[in-house]
Amino acid sequence: MGIHFFMFYFTEGKAIDYLINEQIKDKEVRVIGAEGGQLGVMSITEAREKAEEAGLDLVRVSPNANPPVCKIIDFGKFRYELARKEKDAKKKQKVVEIKEVRLSPNIEENDLNTKVNQARKFLQKGNRVKVTLRFRGRELAYVNQSKVILDNFAELLSDISTVDKQAKFEGRSMFMFLAAKTTK
Repeated sequence: MGIHFFMFYFTEGKAIDYLINEQIKDKEVRVIGAEGGQLGVMSITEAREKAEEAGLDLVRVSPNANPPVCKIIDFGKFRYELARKEKDAKKKQKVVEIKEVRLSPNIEENDLNTKVNQARKFLQKGNRVKVTLRFRGRELAYVNQSKVILDNFAELLSDISTVDKQAKFEGRSMFMFLAAKTTK
């Protein structure tokens, strides 16, 4: 008996199980040769014999097709290529972080400019910015007038950002999200 491999590979949230050689229990399969050409629909025993003649493995690559599709390939090399593609995909993806800038309702102009510059740095790095206006004690009485501060903040950054989510009041704070403008 040969060595049996059973491998799951996740693509777009779905698990694909790659069965090889004797693990494939389908009666008929569509076979793709080692060079990539179609060999047609044949019984599983014929397909296994062709794979043995080539000195390679028979791998079921598309179990949901009718009949299932199998390829005659070197399974070790196939697994290596899949792992390589997955690693390259992870390298290329950009993780967008959310950075937070906290303000208070009685912030002065220079302090606001400092916070704007801080948010500008975050946006230039490609991160989203959550601007939070925190209310303490009697400051809650001035919630309506404080929305102007968030609008002013967004206006000062309008050259490099857009408002991703409008100002929203929740609990003892009001917040909005800014995202960097996309360049075309």
